[in-house]
Amino acid sequence: MVLLRQAVGHTLRNARTNQSRTLRDVAREARVSLGYLSEVERGQKEASSELLNAICEALGLTLSSVMTGVTHELASRESAKLSVVDAA
Repeated sequence: MVLLRQAVGHTLRNARTNQSRTLRDVAREARVSLGYLSEVERGQKEASSELLNAICEALGLTLSSVMTGVTHELASRESAKLSVVDAA
C-alpha cells in the first residue's frame, strides 16, 4: 500500500539532505520539535497543512514544489507496485 504520509516524508527528507541540512537545523527554523520532524520524514506522522508549510518554508521551498515531488514519488511507487503485480 502506498501512503501519502510516506511520500511526503521521503520528499521532505530528500529536499533536506540535498541541501546538506540537519534535522535539528530545519526543525529549529520550522519551529517544530526534532522528534516530530523526524517522524514526519519517516512517514510515521502526517503533518497538518500549517506544519507542512512551515517545514517547506524552512527548506526554502514552496508547498506546491513539494507537492509536485510527492506526486512524482507516489507515481513512482505505484508504478513499481503495478510492475510487481503484473510480473506475478
